[in-house]
Amino acid sequence: MSTITLHQVPANGLEVNVAIAGRGPAVLLLHGFPHTWRLWAHVIPRLARDHRVIAPDLRGLGATSRPGERYDAGTLADDAAALLDALGEPSATVAGMDLGAAPAFLLAMRRPERVRRLVLMEAVLGALPGAEGFAAPWWFGFHAVPGLAETVVAGHEAEYIGWFLDAGTRADGVPPEVRAEFLKAYTGSDALRAAFAHYRALPETGRQIVAATQGARLRVPALAVGAHPVGDTLERQLRPVADDLTGHVIPDCGHLVPLDRPAALLPLLGDFLAGDREKA
Repeated sequence: MSTITLHQVPANGLEVNVAIAGRGPAVLLLHGFPHTWRLWAHVIPRLARDHRVIAPDLRGLGATSRPGERYDAGTLADDAAALLDALGEPSATVAGMDLGAAPAFLLAMRRPERVRRLVLMEAVLGALPGAEGFAAPWWFGFHAVPGLAETVVAGHEAEYIGWFLDAGTRADGVPPEVRAEFLKAYTGSDALRAAFAHYRALPETGRQIVAATQGARLRVPALAVGAHPVGDTLERQLRPVADDLTGHVIPDCGHLVPLDRPAALLPLLGDFLAGDREKA
């Protein structure tokens, strides 16, 4: 089994905390809220058998730098490209979940030479058609009000973050050691401020997604994975703009797909990545 090592890597003005394991074609894994790279803890060992797995903490989250601005998905896509540059990887299969899906998508749209294959899961891509039946969760508005959420949540991080983790799993839940790491990463007013900054940048992210898809198509092979609550919404959004798209909804699976149903997710990733290995 490949050993997971942690590194602090300078990229795009940040010190990016990144977990790396394995050798082979690169796979870049982008997490969401309220997660860190450990969202992928159950899938990294299997992927690392024949890939170099790169799993960073996103801008402002976990042990990565917390700048005061620029939390839109376009900037996060630039962060991802800069991280690949710093690690000597000209391209990668890129997988993004939740808040990590939009930067993964924009990287593939804007710089397709950097993305060999694209995996998106449990996310909604801005105002792209296909999501009309999906109602934005209540916390989107709560997190978007400047200064409000961090003031209310500070001192109650365990209850607040714990609610998301419990609501996002249906099987065995989040392992205690991973839960503890997530809670640590989102404790304190500055950690919360950086986390909620991603939501405050969603209007700009939405504009970036619309602009990227006007007169352009997603050319790289893509896999859309849904569970609960997103279901096939992401697939429906991608279908009109993607040249090569596979969609799959994992039954009886919560939002935290890589933690909740890794045994169901890994075969999907394995089949999808087979073509990547054949070209390597």
